Order: sequence, then C-alpha cells, then structure tokens
Amino acid sequence: MSLLKLKAVSTPTDGDNTNHTLKKRIIDLGNASEVIYIQRFTPLDQSWNWFDYLDKHIPWTRPTIHVFGKSIVQPRDTCYVATPGLTQLTYSGYQPHSYSWDDYPPLKDILEAVHKALPGSSFNSLLINRYKGGNDYVGWHADDEKLYGPTPEIASVSFGCEREFILKKKPSKRSNGGNGSEEPAKKRLKKNNHADKHTFTLKHGSLLVMRGYTQRDWHHSVPKRAKAEATRINLTFRRVL
Repeated sequence: MSLLKLKAVSTPTDGDNTNHTLKKRIIDLGNASEVIYIQRFTPLDQSWNWFDYLDKHIPWTRPTIHVFGKSIVQPRDTCYVATPGLTQLTYSGYQPHSYSWDDYPPLKDILEAVHKALPGSSFNSLLINRYKGGNDYVGWHADDEKLYGPTPEIASVSFGCEREFILKKKPSKRSNGGNGSEEPAKKRLKKNNHADKHTFTLKHGSLLVMRGYTQRDWHHSVPKRAKAEATRINLTFRRVL
C-alpha cells in the first residue's frame, strides 16, 4: 500500500445537479503536491451525450510531432481550444490551431461543471485527446511548460473507455549517489516503490485533478493497453498565465 495520506470528502453541487454530491478522493503526494479524483463527476446519461457530441463534432487531427530527434505521428487525435489572446501552445515541435469556446458550446458547459467542482479555479485553455483503441497512448511526461506557471492546476475529464492513468515520481537527484544512505540501491527502490508510483483507472464521466508541484516532481502517462478496444475522449483543462 502507498504511504501517502488519503482522505475522502463530499462536496455538494448546484445547478442541474442540485441534489448531487461529488465524492472526492484526495491523495497527498507530499512536497505541496496532491491529486484529486472524482469517479462520478458527471451523470451517466450526460456523460454519454457529451461523448457522442465530442466524437462527432470536434475537428480532430493526428499531427506529426518531433520526439527525441525523430518525426512521428502522434498516437492519438487532438484538438486545442483557448480564450483569445493567450500565449500560443507548442509541444514536441507542434503548434496546434486554437479554436474558440464559442465554436463548440458544449465545451463551455463542461468547463462550467469543472469550475463548480473546483471552487477558485479559472481555466482558460483546453486540450482534447481521443484514444481510438489500446494502441493509442501518451508517454511519460510532465505538463511543466512555462506558460502554466510553477504550480499549475490541471483538471482532466474522461469519457468513454476506461484507461489507466499512471503517476511516477521523477528521479531524485540524491538517488544517484552521495545521499549518505548505507542501504543498497535495490533495497531502497523496493521500499519506495509503492509511494513513488500510483495508478488510477479513469472511469467514464470521471474527473482527475493535479495540483501544487505535481508537474515539477512527477511524470504521468496513459500507456498502451491491448484490451482497451473502445474509444476514450479526454479533456484536459489548464490555465495559461
């Protein structure tokens, strides 16, 4: 079991979900970092309605990106939406076209639901990804671009096929030696393994939030899974400073 602090809290919501209570699982990652997971963020019927809209109406593209000096086709479909006037997003040598929130009104409804679930949040950009099967994935990375600031809050909403989301702690500089520990490296690795890696099965209609210094200290990924035959659509909300 992980040595992290775990607690569950319930947060009432208003609007269309007047009597709906969101049950949050809060994971303390240490060093001012945490993850929040809400398994039942949106009602089942609404989740499928949004999934169908996104699958059919978003202008999906599968761009060529540059990774480790090689050009590859990105292993998932994508679309970028942002408030006008923000610093342009660029990743892996690719600069996506920025669509407006008004181009796809249901996105504003999902954004409003996220803001209600996370009081004090103010997201202004959205990266949407579509995984059309188990061979579609995103490799290990951190969303630590300067345009998000040192402690970005990132809210990830998932619809469709369940997929694993894995967090892995970045290697400590002290782990390479000179830390004064007399324990063998294999023993230290075994002891810290559970605390340094966490897996979430992201359900249809769920919300996962990364806060604090999570992007500084942790990597995350959605790995390939042979049994994941159906489509998953993921919306990742961020605030560009």
